[in-house]
Amino acid sequence: FSSFSGKKARTFDLEAMFEQTRRTAVERSRKVLEAREREKEDQAEKEFRSPCADSSASASSATGAGSTLTQRYLACSESEDSSDEELTGPSVQSQTSAQGPAEDTDDDDDEFIGPPLPPGFKDSDDDNDNDDTEEEDTNPVKKIPDSHEITLQHGTKTVSALGLDPSGARLITGGYDYDVKFWDFAGMDASLQAFRSLQPCECHQIKSLQYSSTGDVILVVSGNSQAKVLDRDGFPVMECIKGDQYIVDMTNTKGHTAMLNSGCWHPKIKEEFLTCSNDGTVRTWDVNNEKKHKSVFKPRSVQGKRVIPTTCTYSRDGKLIAAGCQDGSIQIWDRNMSVHTKFHCRQAHAPATDTSCLTFSYDGTVLASRGGDDTLKIWDIRQFKKPLNSAERLPSFFPMTDCCFSPDDKILVTGTSVKKGGGSGKLFFFYRETFQKLYEIEVTDASVVRCLWHPKLNQIMVGTGNGLAKVYYDPVKSQRGAKLCVVKTKRKERQAETLTQDYIITPHALPMFREPRQRSTRKQLEKDRLDPMKSHKPEPPVAGPGRGGRVGTHGGTLSSYIVKNIALDKTDDSNPREAILRHAKEAEENPYWVAPAYAKTQPKTVFAEVEPEDDETDKPEWKKRKI
Repeated sequence: FSSFSGKKARTFDLEAMFEQTRRTAVERSRKVLEAREREKEDQAEKEFRSPCADSSASASSATGAGSTLTQRYLACSESEDSSDEELTGPSVQSQTSAQGPAEDTDDDDDEFIGPPLPPGFKDSDDDNDNDDTEEEDTNPVKKIPDSHEITLQHGTKTVSALGLDPSGARLITGGYDYDVKFWDFAGMDASLQAFRSLQPCECHQIKSLQYSSTGDVILVVSGNSQAKVLDRDGFPVMECIKGDQYIVDMTNTKGHTAMLNSGCWHPKIKEEFLTCSNDGTVRTWDVNNEKKHKSVFKPRSVQGKRVIPTTCTYSRDGKLIAAGCQDGSIQIWDRNMSVHTKFHCRQAHAPATDTSCLTFSYDGTVLASRGGDDTLKIWDIRQFKKPLNSAERLPSFFPMTDCCFSPDDKILVTGTSVKKGGGSGKLFFFYRETFQKLYEIEVTDASVVRCLWHPKLNQIMVGTGNGLAKVYYDPVKSQRGAKLCVVKTKRKERQAETLTQDYIITPHALPMFREPRQRSTRKQLEKDRLDPMKSHKPEPPVAGPGRGGRVGTHGGTLSSYIVKNIALDKTDDSNPREAILRHAKEAEENPYWVAPAYAKTQPKTVFAEVEPEDDETDKPEWKKRKI
């Protein structure tokens, strides 16, 4: 095989080869018929030559021949000359056989691998290539790379975020299961396994994932109020600060105070990114300053009230910031002027619906919007009152159903949602100029949430509602990406890698040298259950007003807190008289609280004297006691 190094393989078009074979057969049959006609002419000429030869022989033997014989001889000689001129050169079959090796040498010079081509096939192949390119220009459906697909299993819940780095080497997926998974096309084999999985935002659904323009950091937008930035390997770089939710004016807060909805990177400035939130603001951030946002944009309704932005994006040049709002409006600001909008359309979509995606075309003149009212619209922001084109009956059940442009800016792609058991989710392709539906792909029996058409790879990534991430590609039109991993065979697991620990089995060893066996978790749980410290049952809530310094379930006031922390235990079973008099002797000997203040003015205490009972029996009640 060393002789084939450096040679490029020839591609064959079967239809062109069949057509060329048919033409060759017709040509050969025509040549056979011509050969037969020439044979007949040769026989006629031979029959005509025989009387001429007889007359010439008689003329040589007899002298004084007449002029008539001379003229006949001249006529015969002229016919022979004409026949010689017609048959000059090799026959037709020898010419065709001579053309074969000559063309073989030409093929060898061109360094093509394969059988020798039929005569004239090279020109027809080039013509077919030109015809194919012209057909692709006229028919944009042939530019859609959907001949092959691979399926990446993210999980079981909705894949709500997709991201590809600018070079197309790595794919990241995020979903409702809080996981973010990293896929490396060059490092994967045919088993299609992610090389890293993490939960950067704990128990919050992932809303958006995007690589920066340089591909070195990743923006993660989740259901909390703080966006995060990770590096290529998933380690945190920065986290946005959370704003003060008790401040009314959102301009004075340092960050978002409610759930995030979307986010994206600046296309030109690699340190700047954009987020929008349910607190009614769109904020720009700098990766190097996580303590405060750069600027704040506040969408407003027609009445001037706060309205929630559901999606946001930059223009291709980064000079404009667009936001789709819950009142159905699309508002666009100049990046350097955050007070008033530069363009706006109040009735872009139906009110009280979530506009799930805004994206600018590659030429920057057109804006596409995917609405929660089951529509897809395309706008010219210079004439922002009415859409250029619109497509309806495109169901959308997710707040992040998106749309994207093809690399040549001629096709617009979006996905549709379906209910469980209601059919297949589809990917629709619309022609940008006329909004004619060009093509559709049945993806899976679940909703199509995310779609991404990478311009360098020429591959389409799709995120679905049942936890799948599909990649559509064409072996001829696409570059790298999924083509790198499908050709690799699955790596066999080695037995040594499956063993976590090597055990030396010595049945006759002493117990002191015996290695402990691995215990199952069930036995460990049973052992922990017997431990009084580990299995301590928490005390149930106190019913009633509380006792023992513990406040009942209804106690949440300040007085309850004071009773809980200061009040004494009221469950005293001792005699109250004894409890009071146990301090009497100490108070008499060492007065500290009241007696020192009245040491000089306090009169001497005089107690009543009680007479014996026998003397007081006859006296009235008011005379029984005397002071």
